[in-house]
Amino acid sequence: MPGNTSKNNRNYCGYVTILGRPNVGKSTLLNNLIGQKLSITSRKPQTTRRHTIGVNTDKNYQIIYIDTPGMQDAPINAMNRYMNKEATNALSGIDVLVFMVEALKWTALDDHILNLLKDKTAPIILAVNKMDKVKDKKLLLPFLKDISAKMSFKEIIPVSALSIKSLRPLEKSIKALLPTGKFQYPDDQVTDKSQRYFAAEFIREKLIKRLGEELPYTTTVTIDSFVEKENIIHIDAIIWVSSKGQKTIVIGKKGAGLKAVGEQARKDMERMFENKVFLRTWVKVKDKWMDNELAIKQLGFDS
Repeated sequence: MPGNTSKNNRNYCGYVTILGRPNVGKSTLLNNLIGQKLSITSRKPQTTRRHTIGVNTDKNYQIIYIDTPGMQDAPINAMNRYMNKEATNALSGIDVLVFMVEALKWTALDDHILNLLKDKTAPIILAVNKMDKVKDKKLLLPFLKDISAKMSFKEIIPVSALSIKSLRPLEKSIKALLPTGKFQYPDDQVTDKSQRYFAAEFIREKLIKRLGEELPYTTTVTIDSFVEKENIIHIDAIIWVSSKGQKTIVIGKKGAGLKAVGEQARKDMERMFENKVFLRTWVKVKDKWMDNELAIKQLGFDS
């Protein structure tokens, strides 16, 4: 379905990958560039596991953003290797690359990612995030000077992913780099993901925010049933964990933990789906699934 056409009968459309190390703010950036919640977020790294497409159509421009899992230089299990593959696959066939780093904090992992980008032909914009946390602005100039010497970036743009206003220069630069071409998505479509996908992700986000430091990384969620009847969406979801002990923790005392996760996730679903949701959840064990490539595929992680 074609999108709007400008007065000069020319549309601009392109794929823009957002890449960076874990917990640098990529998902928050995507959500605010699109104007709604598409990628789940938390303060814990490795929250994003799959790439997520967000589509922003503005008059005769359509920007197709690709949010990626945080890159790792030494993935420790099959799940981490899958996430790295998701990120590297998103570097092919794109028109612009946004490499995201944290202000005043350049790490060895940033260097590792930079080395992966050196043979890429797409223009690279360096987005320096978390500017709102920089108290001494005088430190920024030498930091930006050091970074600019590492690679010939198309632009270096300071941003705060939490502030929509601060993202306008980044969006303007991206638009200037887009090729002419037909829109790939209808004007009103904002993502390629299904409602089932978001239902599972909203549950996983609440688990991440509720549980401790390690346990969230050994959980995943699948949707067994997603049916709309009598103006209510009925969803059956399974939370998968790696051991019986983890199952006990997720359920909580007298089921309180599982109940709280379900209630919070249901509210997010109702906001996105604009419908009443009846959600049922179960917790099941799949032993050491994160280091089992077959189990990962069975749970829906398959590039």
